[in-house]
Amino acid sequence: NSKMSEVEKAFRKFAVYGDTSASGNDMTGKNFSKMCKECGVMDGKAVTSTDVDIVFNKVKTKGARTITFGEFQQAMKELCVKRFKGKSPEEALQAVYGLIEGKEPGHVGATKATKAGGVERLTDTSKYTGTHKERFDESGKGKGLAGREDLTDNSGYVGAYKGAGTYGKTH
Repeated sequence: NSKMSEVEKAFRKFAVYGDTSASGNDMTGKNFSKMCKECGVMDGKAVTSTDVDIVFNKVKTKGARTITFGEFQQAMKELCVKRFKGKSPEEALQAVYGLIEGKEPGHVGATKATKAGGVERLTDTSKYTGTHKERFDESGKGKGLAGREDLTDNSGYVGAYKGAGTYGKTH
């Protein structure tokens, strides 16, 4: 039964993925599909995303938006025979669980900052000079508006009016 716990561990990791309030006991269709994709259960040929969605909706409780681990196991029984045609249902299930074991959600497609070509020089705030230098602290973190000294004074009713509050003094 230790084989099961590996699959269950993977199930829990995918179940909480992208949802900080999730308990890990049930999984959304989105995460179910992500899990099938990343573990290679969905190969785009024998098992497509449509198959995965159909099976998900078939095993979940009517009206529910998530599946439990038990329902997940049921879903895997359905998908494994499609994914591993020609194997017995038992072998196919073991093969699918073999794909899932020890997996966790990857951050595939997560955006990474570019370091290509001249970008690094341009974004290195320690090399900035003049007024631009004032806009960042030592760590290179931007100071936002505070780094731009000459904040505009909007007290006048004309854009660049400098003599605010002088009217009436000379008259």
